[in-house]
Amino acid sequence: MSHSALRRRDLLIATGVSILLCEGAFALPGGERRLTLKHAHTGESFDGPYRDAAGPLPSAIADLAVFLRDFHVDKRGPVDLGVLDILADVMTETGQRSATVLSGYRTRETNERLRATSFGVAENSQHLYGRAIDVTFDRDLGATEQAALALGRGGVGWYPRSHFIHLDSGPRRSWELDGTDFSRLLLGPVPRGHILTVRERLARLHAYAHQEMVLRRH
Repeated sequence: MSHSALRRRDLLIATGVSILLCEGAFALPGGERRLTLKHAHTGESFDGPYRDAAGPLPSAIADLAVFLRDFHVDKRGPVDLGVLDILADVMTETGQRSATVLSGYRTRETNERLRATSFGVAENSQHLYGRAIDVTFDRDLGATEQAALALGRGGVGWYPRSHFIHLDSGPRRSWELDGTDFSRLLLGPVPRGHILTVRERLARLHAYAHQEMVLRRH
């Protein structure tokens, strides 16, 4: 590792930011990489380079740790360089100038709350480790999902009805959840004359989500 890379690593440690480095993170060819991002929930933005050929830029990674924090509880998590590179590559391939972030890092507290109220949230989500990001774009979202699949890196989740894609740097896999099985799940089998309560409906949704996520490990 070069002197410049060692200094950057030391600076990252000094900032208190935990960064997850993919293989060869300090030797990426092609020079500067940048992202233009807006957060759908906080209104915050990030616009600029996050790394160059020598490795991650400490000040940018510190800013991204804040930008991608679990805004529900205002807690920062690790920043994974691998998922940032995947997002940057997908945007380059599809000519997207900016992305809107829906979710980055999640604490386990937030993840459990989402699992209790939402469909399709995995118990051991890659979001817990800072390795996942949910994003949407103003145009060509379907083409962006196809570009992500073509990269052949990490996980790609497609949520057409909710209009976003999930990207992560975990094992290579893909899935689609569009809600087409919801009505079947909610309607049967149900004892004659019994009307499902909200609690029962949620329990069925969670059971279905667990079955899907065991294979996908979202």
